[in-house]
Amino acid sequence: MGKLFNVAVAGATGAVGNQMIACLEERDFPVKNLKLLATSKSAGRKLRFKGEEITVEELTKTSFKGVDIGIFSAGGATSKKYAHFAAKDGCVVVDNSAAWRMDPDVPLVVPEVNPHAVAKYSNKGIIANPNCSTIQMVVALAPIHREVGIKRIVVSSYQAVSGTGKKAIDELYNQTKAILNFLEPEKKVYPHRIAFNCLPHIDVFLDNGYTKEEMKMVDETRKILEDDSIGITATTVRVPVFFSHSESVNVETRQPISPDEVRALLENAPGVIVADDPSKNLYPMAIDSAGRDETFVGRIRADESVPNGINLWVVSDNIRKGAATNAVQIAEILARDYLSN
Repeated sequence: MGKLFNVAVAGATGAVGNQMIACLEERDFPVKNLKLLATSKSAGRKLRFKGEEITVEELTKTSFKGVDIGIFSAGGATSKKYAHFAAKDGCVVVDNSAAWRMDPDVPLVVPEVNPHAVAKYSNKGIIANPNCSTIQMVVALAPIHREVGIKRIVVSSYQAVSGTGKKAIDELYNQTKAILNFLEPEKKVYPHRIAFNCLPHIDVFLDNGYTKEEMKMVDETRKILEDDSIGITATTVRVPVFFSHSESVNVETRQPISPDEVRALLENAPGVIVADDPSKNLYPMAIDSAGRDETFVGRIRADESVPNGINLWVVSDNIRKGAATNAVQIAEILARDYLSN
């Protein structure tokens, strides 16, 4: 048996935190002791891991003494406040918030794309987990970028409410139920009704007219693919789907590549499933990818309006690959390649 690690999950009682615990168990991560952390409000709750009940503890500055790896999904403010204390106590933080993603000293990692970047964890003792919509896109685009180079990306996302959290999941459910019963739906989470609607508004609007979510996709993609020359524009839309984000991705490549060549590349790419046979109505859908860790790609076709243009439809579970699974995969690289000696 290899080395076992003391692991902590901060934000353990949230939707992503719950999934992180499940992923650690599913993937048989080498856990010696698991510590579950949350706010004082959630402390005392019990969560299951490998058949045992573990009591959730309050997250404090001293929570990470003796912990090897801390997986955070407790929001940016919490990460900013506690990650340094964890690192100071020798715990390597894998952080799911936006707090550290664009810090030049913090690696931003998607294991199928840039696993080598994990080595930079020693700069600050922190590794950033990218935005959910960025993760699935770069998993699909990295093989193309490596093969022929990508000059420009135009992406429109169709993002599930679970990306906002449990309250948004409940809101979609309750609004749908109300409308189907001819009642007036309540709205608390989003500025407009989400049931039977699409909101071209994720996160706050910035001075340039884009939302923060859209600019995350721009900045994070360049950092992960290690190419600041790629032109990227994004429109992110919240849709009335519970789980899994869908994306329409248009790329202009530096060298020519055919749709068949793209399919062949992606069929051999790690973490990708190609589902692309329109004659049989086969294409990726949110309901098929929910509960899965792979990124599904289909509708691969030439963009006939520009030279070297390719269109893709990319779908992935935003809570799993878009958050929890990606974080646990990073922790696996850490444990195997950097902390096992």
